[in-house]
Amino acid sequence: MSIVYIVSAPSGSGKSTLVNELFKMVPRLDFSISYTTRPPRGSEKNGKEYFFVSREEFEAMVAADEFLEHAEVFGNEKVRGEYYGTARRFLREAEERGNDLVLDIDVQGASQVKEKMPEAVSIFILPPDRENLEWRLRNRGLDSEAVIRRRLDTARREIENYSKYDYILVNKVVEQSADELKNIVLAERLKNKSGAELSEEEKRSVETAHACRLEQARERVQPILASFAPQAVKST
Repeated sequence: MSIVYIVSAPSGSGKSTLVNELFKMVPRLDFSISYTTRPPRGSEKNGKEYFFVSREEFEAMVAADEFLEHAEVFGNEKVRGEYYGTARRFLREAEERGNDLVLDIDVQGASQVKEKMPEAVSIFILPPDRENLEWRLRNRGLDSEAVIRRRLDTARREIENYSKYDYILVNKVVEQSADELKNIVLAERLKNKSGAELSEEEKRSVETAHACRLEQARERVQPILASFAPQAVKST
């Protein structure tokens, strides 16, 4: 049976970079490409970053129960948001190939998947602090000022859900965070293997993953949460 790895992070936290590095280092992984109703940005191509579909197509897939999770993002009472969703077919295809599956989804989607699949392994990637995240969002030059402010506000709300995840990564240094992500994936694969049979490299994976477990990471998360607090934002 395939292991499902849920990876979530506020926009701009470096999640895509870390997942790309993971796939270079770890074999037998499939990636679930999300469906969305938003238009492509920049050089994005259909079937690579996302499957871009119409609102009507997406809602037909919802009606046919074709999604593991789906959500409407950034909508309000005046403006409709855009749909995002993870198709069930990616899990079926991964199982047929004997691979594990990586889901790159937001907090809302992660909650839906964990409700349906409690055994899924959830990983939350955090920026070092609010200032760092704002710098990343501005530096990539993709969003307007209003969108950046909205993303920062969304990040604050998302980060408050960190305790619902199994593992926490603070992405200060990409190489270190990618190594931690790799070892989490490998450690989960080793759970059915006897400790006496583990190689030194496998033991290192288990130890590195353990240090990223939620119960080990709570103290590291507190300053990050504080940097997103309203009073901290107002004083900057």
